[in-house]
Amino acid sequence: MNILDYAKEVERLVDPMEVGKVTYMQTRLRRLPVWIQRKIVSSATKKADKMPFVVEPYCSFMFYEIAESEKIQKFLPEGFVPAKSAIFEGGTPKYYGIVTMFRVHSSVFWGARTEFYLVAENAETGLLSWIICDYISDTISYDAKHGLKSPDSSRAVMTTTCEGDFVCDMANETGEKCVRSEMNLVGAKMRELNGRLWIEGNTSIAYGRLAGEADGNLFSLTFFPEEMKQALEIPISKVRKAEVLCGTGKLGGVLERAVSFPYAQHMLSDAPERRTHYGSEKALREAVEKVDFEKIKTLGN
Repeated sequence: MNILDYAKEVERLVDPMEVGKVTYMQTRLRRLPVWIQRKIVSSATKKADKMPFVVEPYCSFMFYEIAESEKIQKFLPEGFVPAKSAIFEGGTPKYYGIVTMFRVHSSVFWGARTEFYLVAENAETGLLSWIICDYISDTISYDAKHGLKSPDSSRAVMTTTCEGDFVCDMANETGEKCVRSEMNLVGAKMRELNGRLWIEGNTSIAYGRLAGEADGNLFSLTFFPEEMKQALEIPISKVRKAEVLCGTGKLGGVLERAVSFPYAQHMLSDAPERRTHYGSEKALREAVEKVDFEKIKTLGN
């Protein structure tokens, strides 16, 4: 299995008609108590352990340096501690809050999302981890705390222009959460990314206390490591707008770096309540090369 074949097979798992059916089902199930929704989702994941997850081109990130690690801990799930990380290979490790903006299509939802992360280390596994502390979406979503969520943003904007602009304008209905960003990618340079943050971190993802339960609901992405090897560094001078309002308030962080992936990233995500552990880039590569798409059962199909 090579990268091109893997990308094609992941895309084939995504059926827009099935996404429509799941969206319709969510409008009916959302009226049920969250604990019942969890049981329904848990039953579905017994038959499916993966979900195709395609992040579309120009997924972009804004990194905010956080001076005091003490501000981070209270937002982390149990078993995680604040950790410094470098963005690029050879960079200086720091405490970061991260805002990401992307469009995604999967077997169960299709739309735009913004997410706010903190970086932590899993005390049990030692893996650097991305902790989802808050998010906004213009399509359906699911987490253990809120269950099957309806979109919390309407008329969201996430696009690029022929002049090299990346634009994001998303806010929830009450206005208490928003991400508004405008940056220009002309002149941005490809740089090698720090493997521990981008590769290891994306095999150990959990929900923080604002967005999920205290135990974190840990999950992993399965992907070729090359998907996270390099990205565009956007000069801060090209970031014209960076307005972020979320539950953590960015922890007083200062915008330091902006990064964008100019290509689609093809992954398989663990279905809710399923957990894959790789432990190393070598184990991740071996697993992705052996994926049997004829046998794999995915959530939504």
